[in-house]
Amino acid sequence: MKKQVAVFRKEHFNAAHRLHNAQWDEKKNAEVFGKCNNAYFHGHNYELIVQLKGEIDPDTGYLMDMKVLSDLIKKHVLDHLDHKNLNLEVEVFKTLNPTAENIAVVIYEWLRPHISSQIDLKIKLYETERNFVEYPAEW
Repeated sequence: MKKQVAVFRKEHFNAAHRLHNAQWDEKKNAEVFGKCNNAYFHGHNYELIVQLKGEIDPDTGYLMDMKVLSDLIKKHVLDHLDHKNLNLEVEVFKTLNPTAENIAVVIYEWLRPHISSQIDLKIKLYETERNFVEYPAEW
């Protein structure tokens, strides 16, 4: 009998951003994004949880080697986001508003090609202790 498990890797990164829609005037941006539209940016201490779900490999006893997962997250996520100004230093966010929702989707897209298609991937991103995003969303 095959056994399904979920494993989790928690990471942390710091980044600055500004929520802003270039198609809108300053007044509308201020109304929609409030303090998050600060022209001088603002930062967060993000908590990232990468969840994998799938069947245990009978040969290794792993779903995935957690050291391999840790290395993938460092190479494909943390090295690109940690201690960065997302709007100015991360290519994708030069044209994509760096909301927590968009950051979570981008992290998923960066990791998905490096994890077996036999394994489900979910990203949980905490922007603050009380605000977090999950992608993909399941209802």
